[in-house]
Amino acid sequence: MAVFRIERFTPLPAAEAWRRVTDWERHGDTVPLTAVTVRTDPPTRNGTVFVARTGLGPLGFDDPMEVVRWVPPAAGRAGLCELEKRGSLVRGRASIDVCPTGAGSHVIWVEELWVRLLPRGADPLLASGGRRVFGRVLDTLLAD
Repeated sequence: MAVFRIERFTPLPAAEAWRRVTDWERHGDTVPLTAVTVRTDPPTRNGTVFVARTGLGPLGFDDPMEVVRWVPPAAGRAGLCELEKRGSLVRGRASIDVCPTGAGSHVIWVEELWVRLLPRGADPLLASGGRRVFGRVLDTLLAD
């Protein structure tokens, strides 16, 4: 299983940083060849399901995810979102923490990925790629 962690500090208040990093459809705007579709009615909550479809035309794969813990930040309290990846190709978990700071907020993204068909020896490369791709996602979402 590949594990990676990304941290960003932003001047955005925790509630705004949270809103941006949990805007699932916008994640697809920054991941190459990927579109994200939310399959449950808003608002996001425990049980929300969304799918990241990566590929070109019929060649690609779905990465279905479910929100299993949803605690938005409030009154100086950190927010926490936990996701389970339940695809046939990609499995694992992710957590997104948004912590208020005196100067804005601190965002921490931790992901554990297992990709079927990849040998365990590929985990360091997968983790490195994940840090790069999802680091860019956070940078874009927090910069707007």
